[in-house]
Amino acid sequence: MSKTYKATGINLKAQALGESDKIVTILTPEFGLIRAVATGARKQNSSLGGKMGIFVVNQLLISQGKNLSRITQAETIKTYPGLSQDLGKLAASQYLAEIVLCQGISEQPQTELYNLFNEHLQRLQDIPKTEIKSVVAHLAQGVFQLLTLAGLTPQLESCCLTQRPLTPDWTNPHWQVGFSIPAGGIICLDAWKTLRKEIQQRKWENGEMGQTTNISGLSPSSSLSNPGYETVFHQQELPIISRRLNGKELIILQYLAETEIMKIDVVDYSSWLSVERILRQYLQYHLEQPILSALLIDSYFATNHDTIL
Repeated sequence: MSKTYKATGINLKAQALGESDKIVTILTPEFGLIRAVATGARKQNSSLGGKMGIFVVNQLLISQGKNLSRITQAETIKTYPGLSQDLGKLAASQYLAEIVLCQGISEQPQTELYNLFNEHLQRLQDIPKTEIKSVVAHLAQGVFQLLTLAGLTPQLESCCLTQRPLTPDWTNPHWQVGFSIPAGGIICLDAWKTLRKEIQQRKWENGEMGQTTNISGLSPSSSLSNPGYETVFHQQELPIISRRLNGKELIILQYLAETEIMKIDVVDYSSWLSVERILRQYLQYHLEQPILSALLIDSYFATNHDTIL
C-alpha cells in the first residue's frame, strides 16, 4: 500500500478526537477495516463533516501516517437516509455494524463482507413504514448470513447427536427441538434424554463399583494393574440445551440461508423475536462479547410491541 491511496468505504463508527477532529472506522472492499482521522470534521463549515456520518459510503483519498492514517479527500457516492429516520431500522443497522466491526480484518480485502453489509442496509432501508415488524426478520437474516460468511453457520437440518434429519411434527402441538450453542446446532430431545439416562446410569454404576474416571477418561485401576498400558474410555458428553424451539422457530431458522426473506404475519411476530434472541446468544458465544446495540432492539420492540401487533 502506497503512502497515499484511494479506497471506497462505508463508515461504521466515529469518535471525537481533540476539539474538531474525528477518528472514523471504515470498511473497504480493497483494504478491509481502516481507522483514519478526518481533520476538522466536527467544524461547522468542514467539507468532511456530513461525509463522515455513519453508513455514508465515500470514495476516499487516504494518507498513511505513523500511527493513524488521514482522510484528505472524500466524495460521497451513497447514503442510507431512511435508516436514520426510523429508530428500529437504525438500531438494526447498528447491530449489524457491530458484528461487521468484530469480523472485519485490516489490510486484507473484505469484498464479500462489504457487499453483504451494504445489501442488508439497503434491505432495511427499503422496508415500508407499514411493515415495521419486518425489521426483526431482516435483522435475523442479516445476522445469520454474517455468521455464514464467517464460517459459523449453526447446524439446523440434522441433530448434532445422531446426525439424523429433524423436521417438525405438525401433528404434535407440543413438538420441540433443542438448540445447543456449545454443540453448534439443533438436538433431538429424545436422543438427548436417552443419552442423559445412559450417563446417569454409568455414573451410578461407577459409584457402586467404587471406581473413578479422570478427565481424560483414564481408569486409574487399569493403569495400576497394567503399568505398561493405558485404557481410555471414549464417553460422549451430554451437551447443554440452550433453548427449546417449536416447529415455527426451527423452520424460520432453516429458511434464513435463502436469498429472499420469509414472509411473516402478525401471528409469527413473536417467533421472529425468539429467533433473533437465539441467534444473538449464538453470536455472542462465538464473539466472546455482548452485542451492545441489541439492547436498542429490545427497548424499541418492547416499547412498540402492542402497536406492531
